[in-house]
Amino acid sequence: MDRTVLAYVVYLVISVCLTVWVARTLSSNGRVFLSDVLHGDDRLADAVNHLLVVGFYLVNLGFVALYLKTGHRIDDTRGIFDALSVKLGVVLLVLGAMHLGNVYVLNRMRRRGLMDREQFPPVDPDGQTETPWNAPKPAGA
Repeated sequence: MDRTVLAYVVYLVISVCLTVWVARTLSSNGRVFLSDVLHGDDRLADAVNHLLVVGFYLVNLGFVALYLKTGHRIDDTRGIFDALSVKLGVVLLVLGAMHLGNVYVLNRMRRRGLMDREQFPPVDPDGQTETPWNAPKPAGA
């Protein structure tokens, strides 16, 4: 077997396995954040989580496929390791960036949901404020 083809096969196997592992980790742990952001609506959280995982797979596997080709012929075993180290290093950096991007977006969504829950109007809708103590009555009342 040609060493270049061997490098391609090893690259694809490792890259796809890493992508699946990261996607499953994001899916299982990201669901908790989504459920919190969506105020406990588990059906919607599962649907959004699934859509995020599909997008993650499409972006990462697309990148892995585009980055498959090497610019030179690999003639020896050392060349296999050189090519794989560069290719897998770039794939790991892309996976890490995608992971951090997902965590950042989920955290922003969660923070926004917490802020929305904690906001109360300073005055009741009837325009009257309640006093927690017996306020003195105005003179002449």
